[in-house]
Amino acid sequence: MTSNLLDPVVIQTEFPELKLHASGKVRDVYQLDNDRLLFVATDRISAFDYVLATGIPHKGRILSQISLFWFDFLSDIVPNHVITADVERYPQALQKYADQLRGRSMVVQRAEMFPVECVVRGYISGSAWKEYQATGKVCGIQLPAGLRQSEAFPEPIFTPATKAVTGHDENISFARMCEILGSATSSHLRDLTLRIYKNAAAYARQRGIIIADTKFEFGRTAKGITLADEVLTPDSSRFWPADKYAPGRPQESFDKQYVRDYLDEIRWNKQPPAPALPAEVASRTSEKYLDAYCQITGHKLDV
Repeated sequence: MTSNLLDPVVIQTEFPELKLHASGKVRDVYQLDNDRLLFVATDRISAFDYVLATGIPHKGRILSQISLFWFDFLSDIVPNHVITADVERYPQALQKYADQLRGRSMVVQRAEMFPVECVVRGYISGSAWKEYQATGKVCGIQLPAGLRQSEAFPEPIFTPATKAVTGHDENISFARMCEILGSATSSHLRDLTLRIYKNAAAYARQRGIIIADTKFEFGRTAKGITLADEVLTPDSSRFWPADKYAPGRPQESFDKQYVRDYLDEIRWNKQPPAPALPAEVASRTSEKYLDAYCQITGHKLDV
């Protein structure tokens, strides 16, 4: 499957009637009323904590549709914040923007978000691999000696992080999470995170994808603890093709590691301004995201 670079890439969103609630590296969030928010996923891509000058065709639609798939898949385990992604059911004031919103947005229940990201790692890769090489630990967790790069942990590990508005999130210990949220809430979120990951990873493996690690965000709504933001996308997870997996080396991926590798190749100093991407890198990244969507959901995305 290939993406059409002639299609418009959505970098910014503008809805003058709405109050901008937050603008992140990828998503713009608008306030509809005291209880509801409008999430809009743009085609922006970030790497090394900076938004790049080039967007990725179709990326926002892919992220939205993958998240919606997983929200539905996991709904028997944990409630989620989605009210509707059907543009025809959006408030009347948004109907004139239907074409802009269709496929890349959702109306969600406003949640009181926990200020901790729930990170789970099933395989040792990325920063975890570097830390393990140096200390034999990952986020303070002592691990068996002799693990190879990209190898599965004996059991998935929970490594929470504080959420940074700007800059890089900071890994914290579970003890520190308990200080922030309390022991009961922290234990519940840890156990819920591990349960979600194991269920999703087992399904994805059947579809030919290894979910090496991922992060979840939770909040409180009238439903109780609620899964929010995005879930199990190529932006928030490491997806590896199972048929090409071999421990002891870096893995091919469906996620934005391809972009990170390109930025390393051009020796970007990881300081602003962030560089633009060549058209072929943007196109290939789009194809990887599309492939991940198709493989996980079993459907093609109409692009």
